[in-house]
Amino acid sequence: MRITFLGTGTSHGVPMIGCDCPVCRSDDPKNTRTRSSVYIETGESRILIDTTPEMRIQMLREDISRVDAILFTHSHADHIFGLDDVRRFNDFNRCALPCYGNDVTLRDIRRSFEYVFVPTQIGGGKPSLDLIAVNGPFTAAGISVIPIKVKHGKLDVLGYRIGDFAYVTDVSFIPETSLDLLENLNTLVLGVIRPKPHETHLSLGEGVELVEMLQPKRAYFTHIAHQLDHQSTNAILPQHIRLAYDGLQIDV
Repeated sequence: MRITFLGTGTSHGVPMIGCDCPVCRSDDPKNTRTRSSVYIETGESRILIDTTPEMRIQMLREDISRVDAILFTHSHADHIFGLDDVRRFNDFNRCALPCYGNDVTLRDIRRSFEYVFVPTQIGGGKPSLDLIAVNGPFTAAGISVIPIKVKHGKLDVLGYRIGDFAYVTDVSFIPETSLDLLENLNTLVLGVIRPKPHETHLSLGEGVELVEMLQPKRAYFTHIAHQLDHQSTNAILPQHIRLAYDGLQIDV
């Protein structure tokens, strides 16, 4: 299984608009972060997690021409607002694209993209989507997926486990029952936003503590804000924990 980090930034992205901090003005390309998403290739299946506002740019950058299914973590703008651009994948697949998420996420997608689900004039194009509610383990594009319920502040969001890989972003608390689903991992991708505590995200220290408790073979932090410089942060992290960056590819 190959994982491509399409984006690794928080909701503002990095650089942030109007910010002159050292990270936002950095020459290191690993400090340039589009909104967070990953692309998973396993066997003959291609799965996308979340559709960011930069999805089109991310797909062109990584030369991606195929998506078989989309897993949504939640419905915040930085995770769904690129959804219209998936209509290009309808051209290749010639069928509605399966989209998985919890009931709240799918409700919000129907509201935010109402034109997709009602009759409209011919021309202009719109995506063809099959929204599928996640209520337990499921199969997407022939791949077994285990949903992981976590908290993003007060909001219920989903992480996902595929084999020995798990992706959990936008998280501030993981219930005990979900922690059990994150044991014995090869690779954990975890949302960590900044050094200081945050109401709806894990801080850097909290992320490290959680990784040490779960003991995956390796972990990557994503959904990173401009308070974390790539090189200097990696220098203080344990060797099995790294900051991810846009375009990073790993094999699991």
